Formats: sequence, C-alpha cells, structure tokens
Amino acid sequence: MGCQPRQDPPRPRSPHFRLAHLFVLLVGLLRMSSGVAQVSKSVKEKVSLPCGYNYSVEELNILRIYWQKDKEMVLSFISGDKEVWPQYKNRTLLDVTDNFRLMILPLFLSDRGTYTCVVQKKERGSYVRKHLTSVELSVRADFPVPNITQFGKPSADIKRIMCLASGGFPEPRLTWLEDGKELSGINTTISQDPESELYTVSSKLDFNMTYNHSIVCQVSYGDSQVSKNFTWEKPPEAPPDRNHQVMIYIITVPVALFAFFMVYRYFRRRSKARRKGNNGIYLGPAEASTGQNV
Repeated sequence: MGCQPRQDPPRPRSPHFRLAHLFVLLVGLLRMSSGVAQVSKSVKEKVSLPCGYNYSVEELNILRIYWQKDKEMVLSFISGDKEVWPQYKNRTLLDVTDNFRLMILPLFLSDRGTYTCVVQKKERGSYVRKHLTSVELSVRADFPVPNITQFGKPSADIKRIMCLASGGFPEPRLTWLEDGKELSGINTTISQDPESELYTVSSKLDFNMTYNHSIVCQVSYGDSQVSKNFTWEKPPEAPPDRNHQVMIYIITVPVALFAFFMVYRYFRRRSKARRKGNNGIYLGPAEASTGQNV
C-alpha cells in the first residue's frame, strides 16, 4: 500500500486575528472614501453644502452639529438651538429637514475654502462623534465682456487698440487672437483690488491699417472665459477732388493759351524780320548794271 502524506486540519483563526483583519479593511475603506467633494459657485449666488447625516426626530435633542470653514466656526446647532457666527449672519441657513445641509446666500469671495460638518451624539452622558464630512467650495467672480477701444496711431499706417476687463476672479489671462493665432500684445497689466480681491486686466495691440483684420480679445479665468471681437476694414481710397481738377483746368488752359500766343508772336516777328531783310538787299546803281550788259 502506498503511503499518503498526512494533512493536518486547518487551525481555527483566533478572534484577535479577525479583529485585526476587520480593522485593516475599515482603514482601507475610510481612505477610499476620504475624498473631499468639490463645489464651484459664482459671487452673489447661493450655495448648498451637504452634511449627509441621517437621523430620527427623537435624536434631535441629543445631537450637536457644527459647521466650520477651515479653522473658523460658521454655525452650530445644539439641542435645537442655532448660533451663527458674525461673518455669516443674515445669509446662512441650516436645513434640518435635509440632513443638516448648510446654505449661504449671497456668496462672497472670502467664503471660498473647505467646509466641514461634524455631528456629535450624546451617549452615556458624553458626546461622541458620529459623522464628519468635508466640502471644498471655490468661488469665482465672472468677468464681463471685455471693452475694446481705439487708442491712437503710433505711426502713419499703424493703429493701436486697448482691451480692458474688470471685476473678476480668479486671476485672469488676456490673449489677442487673429485667425486662431496668438498675437503679441503690449503693456499687458493685471491688478487686484486689496479689499474686494477682484482683478482688472488690460492690454494694447498695434496692427497695420493697410489691410483688413478680425481680432479677438480673450480673457480666461479658472475654467471660464469671455471674449470680444474687433473688426477693421481698410478704408477705401479717396476719390479724386473734382474741384481741384476744375481749378487745375482753369489755371492750366489760360497759361497754355498764353504760352501758345507768345510763341506765335515770337515766330511771327521773326518771320517779318526775315522778309524785311530780304527786301533791303543793295544791288548797285541801275545804270552800271545796264552798261555792263552792253
């Protein structure tokens, strides 16, 4: 009979090993779900930030809800009493019926940041954290359509225009384009108001006036952009001045006639002088001529 190798029965895993395995799985799930939600809004709009904590009505009196931005408090809701911090008063609401959703209206640029909702529940005489979620809010101010103005003529065939846009956020980039190609602007400046934090951008562009142009001023900020078209058509050549032509005719014809008359008089006098000279030639006495012929 052949010998078969002995197989020991599998050892039962200890409870401590199972707990360690569950802990590792839990940590992995927490890391996978730790992504912060992203919300983007414009200045003066309303934002609604979810907390996402499900509760029963009976729990409301034993819950503490805190909304904070970065390290600053926004709002608290403790045992049914709500308190709003000064910076958010008269424009911040807590929607208790929608799982403690936070609403802010109107938005300011200073409202951008990471908002965190913390929920604590009273258990055995002390409060224990039951829920935590974060939302990153980005706030932008939309630039209006740029304004393009003519800015003089640096030289005879060169014209200068200027593009300006003001009152936007975040920091913009201004680009000149023609037929899809970027042009080189001059004196491009970007400034920011220290109080409102809004930006102003401007740039100038020179172009040749001797042919047609279709130019675009484009302002990009964040994931948005605005633009303005500028069209230049070569001016038609000026028609000849009829009055000028008449004056030239009035002046030229008499001058030509006078010149013709003077030339005519000159040649007429010369002709007369020649005829007079021929008639006055001396041929000698008539008698002498006759005697010689005898």
